[in-house]
Amino acid sequence: MSDVQEATNQLLDVNLHENQRSIQVTESGIRSESEHLQVTIGATVPTGFEQTAADEVREKLGSSCKISKDRGKIYFDISVESLAQVHCLRSVDNLFVVVQEFKDYQFKEKKEEVLKDFEDLAGKLPWSDPLKIWKINTCFKKKKTKHKKINQNSRKEKTEGGQGDKTDERDVKEEFTNNVLDSQVLDYYENPAIKEEISTLVGDDLTSCKDETEESSKEETDPEVLKFRVTCNRAGEQHCFSSNEAARDFGGAVQDYFKWKADMTNFDVEVLLNIHDNEIVVGIALTEESLHRRNITHFGPTTLRSTLAYGMLRLCAPQPTDIIVDPMCGTGAISIEGATEWSNCYHIAGDNNPSAVNRAANNISSLLTKSQVKEGKLSWGLPIDTIQWDICNLPLRTGSVDIIVTDMPFGKRMGSKKRNWNLYPACLREMSRVCRPGTGQAVLLTQDKKCFIKALSGMGHLWRKVHTVWVNIGGLHAAVYLLKRTPQTFVHPSEQDGERSPW
Repeated sequence: MSDVQEATNQLLDVNLHENQRSIQVTESGIRSESEHLQVTIGATVPTGFEQTAADEVREKLGSSCKISKDRGKIYFDISVESLAQVHCLRSVDNLFVVVQEFKDYQFKEKKEEVLKDFEDLAGKLPWSDPLKIWKINTCFKKKKTKHKKINQNSRKEKTEGGQGDKTDERDVKEEFTNNVLDSQVLDYYENPAIKEEISTLVGDDLTSCKDETEESSKEETDPEVLKFRVTCNRAGEQHCFSSNEAARDFGGAVQDYFKWKADMTNFDVEVLLNIHDNEIVVGIALTEESLHRRNITHFGPTTLRSTLAYGMLRLCAPQPTDIIVDPMCGTGAISIEGATEWSNCYHIAGDNNPSAVNRAANNISSLLTKSQVKEGKLSWGLPIDTIQWDICNLPLRTGSVDIIVTDMPFGKRMGSKKRNWNLYPACLREMSRVCRPGTGQAVLLTQDKKCFIKALSGMGHLWRKVHTVWVNIGGLHAAVYLLKRTPQTFVHPSEQDGERSPW
């Protein structure tokens, strides 16, 4: 049985054995009803890579996918059996189940009337099926959290009893296994492509217990009280209300409807009110921390998101046995993502900074340790190596690399704009030397677009620009360039007779 199938079965099994009250649905009926449940899932993705994410959904889930007008979001339909697979998608940051979508919502002219409509809306929405999905998703997370606490307490008792030197391998394995999907949940709902105002109101319905014993006894005697909050994510210039006002009034109505209470930080349910011009989508969050943090444990000053790294790699469609190089690897996010998803390729992560190479090696080591404990056996490792080198003088044979994927210095946190004018052409020249003529590709991310285009214009005989993806990196308007290596043989400027290098 595959990991995904096993995770899916766990989701459904946990749902059967939880003895907590479900919202407007009895626990005994959830499994039979949810086995054939179809819902719409929304996902936030790196802006510019919506099509890449849609292609991954179609490929891995077999579901049709719609790209939203609101940049950085996609929507697709699934059955509950695919819920675990959704959490394993590599291109999505945040996940939520859609309660209802209004494609052409007619806002009133006066603020008071609009906010009154938001209040009335809460009681008219089809909450039932989305809350069932949330219930399954949440029960699974609660079980993992509970197991983690038990394991930690168990090891603490052993230490106090004088047996702390030997850790039970089964406990460690169980803890890592229980956290496989836990590490894949998110920060929330960024849409940096457009100016938007984000505010949060919290509503509630579940009292947390101070310790494990209290919690266990309450589960048996008292109905569960859920805490909630409403997050409004608004984009557009034609609204007469603020995000805070929309969240406040809609959240108050949700609280009255479900008899929940508000808690801004320790909430169980996060209700999303996404407004983009005349489009409104109401949803329930399925993740708590961004899925893009899945691989990195040692962060650098400019750590690339794993979801963005995946999108860049997917642009060049790696084939088995390809040699893929990241010559400016930083924390190794691109190569680690590549080795995880395209394990039949060979990946090299290099950097001129020894600290960066060390961070990349530590991230690889952490990932291997987690994998070994999960599988319960020694692993031969990932098809990836790290090396310290000079980007302008790579220790690689001419024409030996199939794909180059890297995040070039923007000249802000790393390097400088002035230095890029010399660095970029030198990098492109060396990349053209090591890349295979005729078939080699390069996917390069940079915010210093003017400098890059100038450098590329001097390399037109060696590189051909195929595609450009416009992305937003922390509020900076950047670009991902897909380049194809021309068939022309590389000749070093110093070897050209009677010709002067353009640089």
